[in-house]
Amino acid sequence: MKIALPLFMILALGMCVFNLIQIDWNNPLGEKSSVAVIGVLASASSFLLLLLLMLSKKIAQKLKK
Repeated sequence: MKIALPLFMILALGMCVFNLIQIDWNNPLGEKSSVAVIGVLASASSFLLLLLLMLSKKIAQKLKK
């Protein structure tokens, strides 16, 4: 689990950057860019959830001590 969480967080950030590059900024909610916008939102939310999981595990470890 120590290796998996940072790996998944890096993958989520990578997907976010990739989807940000794919967005047509002249028409961000257009036909082609809508999938990229959804991908950015999904990868950003997954990164935040993984960050929350990592922080909760650190808090649980401190409470056990």
